[in-house]
Amino acid sequence: MDAYNYGRRLKTLRGLTPYEFICQTWTKEPERFRLDPSHHMPGPNI
Repeated sequence: MDAYNYGRRLKTLRGLTPYEFICQTWTKEPERFRLDPSHHMPGPNI
């Protein structure tokens, strides 16, 4: 699942990975989110 969300680029998201698309949307429309999506990125101790 992590490989899909962080590595696979999708045509429906204009060539972005799902994670990149969420972060891009957050920068444009932060009022849609309660938490910063970049804080949910997996760390080195997974």
